[in-house]
Amino acid sequence: MTSFRFEVFATDGAARLGRLHTAHGPMDTPAFMPVGTAGTVKAMMPESVAATGAQMILGNTYHLMLRPTAERVARLGGLHAFMNWPGPILTDSGGFQVMSLAKLRKMTEEGVAFQSHIDGSRHLLTPERSMEIQNLLDADVTMAFDECTPFPATPAQAAESMRLSMRWAQRSLDAFVQRPGYGLFGIVQGGVYPELRAESAAALQQIGFDGYAIGGLAVGEGQELMFQTLDTTTPLLPADRPRYLMGVGKPSDIIGAVLRGVDMFDCVMPTRSGRTAQAFTRRGTVNLRNARHQDDPRPLDEGCCCPACRQYSRAYLHHLIRAEEILGPMLLTWHNIQFYQDVMRGLRAAIAEGRVRDFAAQALVEEARGDIEPL
Repeated sequence: MTSFRFEVFATDGAARLGRLHTAHGPMDTPAFMPVGTAGTVKAMMPESVAATGAQMILGNTYHLMLRPTAERVARLGGLHAFMNWPGPILTDSGGFQVMSLAKLRKMTEEGVAFQSHIDGSRHLLTPERSMEIQNLLDADVTMAFDECTPFPATPAQAAESMRLSMRWAQRSLDAFVQRPGYGLFGIVQGGVYPELRAESAAALQQIGFDGYAIGGLAVGEGQELMFQTLDTTTPLLPADRPRYLMGVGKPSDIIGAVLRGVDMFDCVMPTRSGRTAQAFTRRGTVNLRNARHQDDPRPLDEGCCCPACRQYSRAYLHHLIRAEEILGPMLLTWHNIQFYQDVMRGLRAAIAEGRVRDFAAQALVEEARGDIEPL
């Protein structure tokens, strides 16, 4: 059976070209993982997600434990069979959702007691229970249970939160079921404080994980401060393990993080934007609600191979959005995921050829244009 391992084939500055091997197949890095929180990438068929070039998707412990329950998913063959996704799956530990969605939550050293935001039922999520749920789901990459430190937080608050997460990280590893092709990632916390990030990175490496995530960013601190935090954090992580920046972000966020040595990303932005009429294109972002598109026969993005661009005009996409037809969000979501995958493909090629900074500079200029192109 395939062992869980990470290879680095080339570097260009801090940027890395690599491959993560898992029980359900490989993922080439840098990689963007579409978010399939509740067992589906919203508005997409699994086959459509795969057609964009995505190799790994993300599921979520919190949502799946509440509905349909991890035990039910396990009885039905695991999350891969349940949602018809044969490739690798990474599952978030549920810590962020407990803090952001759950009701009447109470956090202790043991874990977090909370009421479901769906039906008010009571639950206790601990590091041990999070590991059990992710095992039942059959996640290729399991995330350690942590507290996502809020922003802003004082140094004392960030330190207390981070150290609790480090204790939970040890318990997560102790409860994780080791098996070939499956890995557990620790999560670096510490807010925007370099000394706390360094303490967290050292603590996680002493415990020992298959990969290392950087959590607690993209929570309101802004891109400049996020990049500053990555500048001090990423070099502290092992070069032979994958690095995952959680919940990030815009294409410019991802490109900047790749230049700083990050390998893996996830974010709801491409799917959420697709459902709200925003499209990412090689000429900037486009809002399909705008009346300026109603007579435009051009494709959304002439350089894109997705069905929205190959088979439909901007005028038709605008019509679907204004008429609130479900095909509109479906096509725009497909396009956005395709765009993100094309960006990652471009980054991988640029790293291999030693031109990643030139690629990044051109891509960032295009993103900054926004919805300003002439008819």
